Amino acid sequence: MFDLFSNFITRAVTVGALVSLCAALLGAILVLKRYSMIGDGLSHVGFGAIAVGAAANLTPIYFALPMVVISAFVLLKMSSNSKMSGDSAIAIISSSSLAIGITVCSVTGMNSDLNSYLFGSILATSKSDAVFAIILSVIIIGCFFLFYNKIFAVTFDEDFSKATGVRTNAYNMLIAVLTALTIVIGMRIMGTLLISALIIFPSLTSMRIFRSFRSVIISSVVVSLFCFFTGMMISFSFDTPTGATVVLVNLALFIVFWVVSKVLKR
Repeated sequence: MFDLFSNFITRAVTVGALVSLCAALLGAILVLKRYSMIGDGLSHVGFGAIAVGAAANLTPIYFALPMVVISAFVLLKMSSNSKMSGDSAIAIISSSSLAIGITVCSVTGMNSDLNSYLFGSILATSKSDAVFAIILSVIIIGCFFLFYNKIFAVTFDEDFSKATGVRTNAYNMLIAVLTALTIVIGMRIMGTLLISALIIFPSLTSMRIFRSFRSVIISSVVVSLFCFFTGMMISFSFDTPTGATVVLVNLALFIVFWVVSKVLKR
């Protein structure tokens, strides 16, 4: 498997496509459940964890994984507290984690070493990163399709699902964990500042035209993969940052779908 990823282009395409696919599958769920900003909060947690892991001479991405997953649990627990809204919980965790990461970088002088995680660097994807991304992506995609019906029910009518005996808390936690895993594998190529855009944009774009949950999911996957490959080709052609270019392509496609939706309504 390691020989398969000897070429950095192969690693970049493989990891980028997997991240785009996983992000598209989860995006519609997060938007419909009004968890749109959870990706942003967890990405900041990831940056803080990576900074601490690097300072402690640990493998940053492996140290960040459990920290982001634990934060997803904490975030849902705080959001379920009637005294604190979900947005407030995300703001607390996001800003605190980012502050920790910046402080650690400043004190240890590792600013340049962590830039690839902060802003994304698809060329920095190593063989072990690619294998790690494949393993996590298989887990994410497998769980999504295995529990598709339950996730669908919890997304659209959580109260009814709870009344019919569905363990809604467990499936909400599953969604949060899958989002955390997607954030971790996407931080390397998109950066902690932009990975949340990869989760939200494709679903919002698809919702301009499509209405059913399944059609939005399928469209989101197509949009996400199209934007990634287009953004990567533009990035390589004009020497622009890959993560930022992918997001700008997503923005352009969102505008196109929005215009088309207006025309169709007329």
